[in-house]
Amino acid sequence: MIKDQIFRFSAKFKAEMLISILVIFYTVGIIGLINESTRDSFLPLSFMNLLLSFAIMILSRKTNRKYFILFLVLTFLVGMVAEWIGIHTGYLFGDYYYGENLGTKIDGVPLIIGINWGVLTICTCNFTSLFIKKSTWISSFVSAFLMMLLDVLIEPVAITSDYWHWDSLNIPLYNYFCWFAVAFPLHFLYFKWKLSEQNKVTIALFGILVMFFSIFNFL
Repeated sequence: MIKDQIFRFSAKFKAEMLISILVIFYTVGIIGLINESTRDSFLPLSFMNLLLSFAIMILSRKTNRKYFILFLVLTFLVGMVAEWIGIHTGYLFGDYYYGENLGTKIDGVPLIIGINWGVLTICTCNFTSLFIKKSTWISSFVSAFLMMLLDVLIEPVAITSDYWHWDSLNIPLYNYFCWFAVAFPLHFLYFKWKLSEQNKVTIALFGILVMFFSIFNFL
């Protein structure tokens, strides 16, 4: 009886509990990164927050689980290939290389980056679905544009955190055009497969990411 009550309580407040976990971990991350005495210890653990976000995003999924997992695999592969092309040729994004604070790499590309492409794509798609209901093309354009804007916030923080570095002094505009170009077909596929859902957790995660990187841009 008690187990049944706990299960029902957990199911009812699942989204709130998952959002609370995200808020706690990102808050701890902000405190640890702001504090100069702990920053160097926290930076190499950055990939763990992204990994946690990915796990929570999967747990929060309510519909189309089979195609959702397929989409995640596809997005991971597209993201990894695009980043490999970027760091090895410069044809995508520009001339850059990854630092040492994003965990294990495959031929120079951190594995967490492929996961990050999935997390950002799904968060921006689900956020866009709040106010655009019908048009796949418009939804894809707006959500891909939001993802590009999020990269504008991420880039300065990434450089100072040894996530990645540019060979040039300034972040090239070409990088943002490439982000949009790679992101748009992924967003289009997400909406075309009807994977978008009113998911409070992923929408909250989008907001948390915006706040997280905004804080470090204005410190």
